[in-house]
Amino acid sequence: MNILVTGGAGFIGSAVCRHLIARTEHRVVNLDKLTYAANLDSLAPIADHDRYRFVQGDIGDRDLVLDLLKEEAVDVVMHLAAESHVDRSIDGPAAFIETNIVGTYQLLEAVRGYWSGLPTDRRERFRFHHISTDEVYGALPLDSGLFTEETPYAPSSPYSASKAASDHLAMAWHETYGLPVVLSNCSNNYGPYHFPEKLIPLMILNGLEGKDLPVYGKGENVRDWLYVEDHARALELVATRGKPGRSYNIGGHNERSNLTVVQAICDTLDRLAPMRGGGSRRELIRFVTDRPGHDLRYAIDASRIENELGWHAEETFETGLAKTIQWYLDNESWWRPIRDGRYSGQRLGVGADG
Repeated sequence: MNILVTGGAGFIGSAVCRHLIARTEHRVVNLDKLTYAANLDSLAPIADHDRYRFVQGDIGDRDLVLDLLKEEAVDVVMHLAAESHVDRSIDGPAAFIETNIVGTYQLLEAVRGYWSGLPTDRRERFRFHHISTDEVYGALPLDSGLFTEETPYAPSSPYSASKAASDHLAMAWHETYGLPVVLSNCSNNYGPYHFPEKLIPLMILNGLEGKDLPVYGKGENVRDWLYVEDHARALELVATRGKPGRSYNIGGHNERSNLTVVQAICDTLDRLAPMRGGGSRRELIRFVTDRPGHDLRYAIDASRIENELGWHAEETFETGLAKTIQWYLDNESWWRPIRDGRYSGQRLGVGADG
């Protein structure tokens, strides 16, 4: 099939593009605006492939999207384009509203106009896959419960609120107009090519450079961690085999507190790249002021996608983390320009004005 991936130069989007080219026969068109966290170097392994095309553009440009859909005879849209960092949404929510809500609306309208003009057989196999987050569900208590597809939405941050709104828009376009929408909500992703403002890559690179490892609060917040290549496999299944009007939760069954994650990074780095003069990187851990609205725990029940589509995570947290750290050790040419130029390596989201 011909698949349009929006936001395909971002962390998860680039993993999806690489997966589709390497492990399927689908043709991939990547539409990305190339904002600060996008990186075409993440697509270098497939950049010259004859089944891959990159187009720089904005999902909010309805005419551009419609022309691209027609030109490429698109069968599936995988919508990953989004502002995605909670801390940045606290410091500057406007971009999140514009991209995640207004941009998704414009994209849906372009897709609806294209889909409505397709022949019946192509209309029936077409899918609009909206990729979202478990953060739309709010927080869980530390000692019980999992997010299911029936969990009520209770977003806590500007980011999660914007994603919740876009989820509702996508499903409303299914209910109102019949657009064949599938939805997925995932837990925290990690892996190669991760922009170094997120917890795991930030801790890896700060640790390599001997800098402080800033942990919010007491590090008690718990997340379920999902290796990005496992997620890419799941997204392909949802996009090509998911039932219209249905949502699928995707998680790694790897709950860890933030402090436990940082300690595991320290220990793995100490084993793979010992500090000069010895010592443990755990000594670099510094507890900093917690961010506003910091949900205590997220955890996914992934039984629907496992039972209905046959997906299972292949990586444990330990194997995935080791692969991730080794990738950063081997690929300084990818992350060094980011650290030296566009990104300072500090924590955001501590109450600055938006």
